[in-house]
Amino acid sequence: MFQLERKQQLVLIILAALILFGSGYKYAQWHIRSNRADEGTVIESPGREAENIGSKEIVVHVQGAVEKPGIYRLLPGARVADAVEKAVALQEADLDSLNLAEVLKDGRKIPVPYKQNPNGPATAAGVATTSHPMAGGSVVRSGAGTGTGTGGMVNINTAGLAELDTLPGIGPSLAQRIISYREENGTFTDPEDIKKISGIGDKKYEQLKDFITVN
Repeated sequence: MFQLERKQQLVLIILAALILFGSGYKYAQWHIRSNRADEGTVIESPGREAENIGSKEIVVHVQGAVEKPGIYRLLPGARVADAVEKAVALQEADLDSLNLAEVLKDGRKIPVPYKQNPNGPATAAGVATTSHPMAGGSVVRSGAGTGTGTGGMVNINTAGLAELDTLPGIGPSLAQRIISYREENGTFTDPEDIKKISGIGDKKYEQLKDFITVN
């Protein structure tokens, strides 16, 4: 049988060792790359996923001529119309003055204005006229108007520009200030709060107090 010389055997042993070493080295390199790839894969926990979803919401504040003023959370891309719809616009809300198609931004405040009666405080069907000795004339009261409170008094929380204009000593300018105050600060909690309006002091309030309500 063919036998290798000692020198040839030594060469074969060295070659075999090199082959084994090379194979082991390649396997080690592959194993390291595989571990690095696994470390690069990030699995988010359910809590993190929920946090990401929550951060995608926008928060807006709707007030003014709506049934449910307050804070609303909407999805990105929502428009003014979406926020007003959630707050439920009142019948006398002047939606034409708003850009309902405008895309909302986080933190936006949306004051919904009241309609202004283009005909002014004219007497019409269903409107009663009440004598007003202090004003030296008469005050128009609407029996079915949304701004009419208990006993025919004007509800300063819901009355529009024309109805506020009928109050003694309240012209178009002060009527607009009352509406603007409501839009910025919310409804009045007490009739005397109307004195917070610039131009309405104690004297003017004495003229108004028997003709206004907040209910």
